[in-house]
Amino acid sequence: MTYDTLAIERCGAVATVWMDRPEVFNAFDEQLIAELAAACAALDADAGVRVVVLAGRGKHFSAGADLNWMRRAADSSEADNLADSRKFAAMLHTLASMSKPTIARVQGAALGGGTGLTAACDMAIAAADASFATSEVKFGIIPAVISPYVLRAIGPRHALRYFQSAERFGAAEAKAMGLVSEVVAVDELDAAVDRLVQALLACGPQAQLAAKQLIAAINGRPIDPEVGEETATRIARQRATAEAREGFAAFFEKRQPAWMA
Repeated sequence: MTYDTLAIERCGAVATVWMDRPEVFNAFDEQLIAELAAACAALDADAGVRVVVLAGRGKHFSAGADLNWMRRAADSSEADNLADSRKFAAMLHTLASMSKPTIARVQGAALGGGTGLTAACDMAIAAADASFATSEVKFGIIPAVISPYVLRAIGPRHALRYFQSAERFGAAEAKAMGLVSEVVAVDELDAAVDRLVQALLACGPQAQLAAKQLIAAINGRPIDPEVGEETATRIARQRATAEAREGFAAFFEKRQPAWMA
C-alpha cells in the first residue's frame, strides 16, 4: 500500500512509520488519520514485523491537528464532527491495541493529538528538546479522544492540571509523569530507540503479546482471589506454549532462541 502522508521503513523485523508532513510539523488531518489507521492494521497483520516505531519527519514529532482541518470542523455540523472524531478514536485504538510492541520516537513538538499519539504507543523515548501539551482548551474544545491514553500514562491528577491549563511541559516533566520512559540528547535519539528495539527483539513475541494482554486484564483490579486465579491461569497457559518450551530450551542449551534467528 502506498501513502501520501506517511513513509514506512522496514529494517528486518522493525517497521518505522514516519509521519511525513514536515512542512506543517506533521499535523494531522483526515487523510493522515486514515492512512495511519491503515498502516497500523497492515503492520499488525504482517507476521514479519516484530516492533513498530512511530516517528515524525523534520524537527517535530507532531504539532497536533492541522489548522485547516480544525477550521473545517468548526464550520461543520455536530454529526459531521462526530463522524470525524470516531475515525480519530478508531485510529488511536488501532495503534494502542497492536499485538506487537510500539515505540513513539519523539522530538520537538508533540502537541494535542501529538501527545495523544505518544500516549497511545506502548512506550516512548523523547529527545531533550521535546515538548508536550494538551492544548485543546485554548481553542474552546477538549482533549476528549486522546484522554483515555493520556490519563493511562500520566494519571488523573496531572491530567486535571494540563487538560485545563493547556500549559506546555518538557521532556523531563513528561518522564516524571510517566508519559515517556527515557529522555536523551537529540543526537542520541535514534541510538536510544535502537537499544530498546534490540531489547524487545530478544524476547518472545507471543509472550510479549500475552504480557500486554495481562496488563489490560489486571490493571485497576483489586488484588483478590479472583485476580490470583486469573494470573495463575495465564502463566500456566503460557508455560504450555511452544514458545515457552523453546525459550527454556535455549536458556539451558546456552543458545539464542529461535525468534532471534
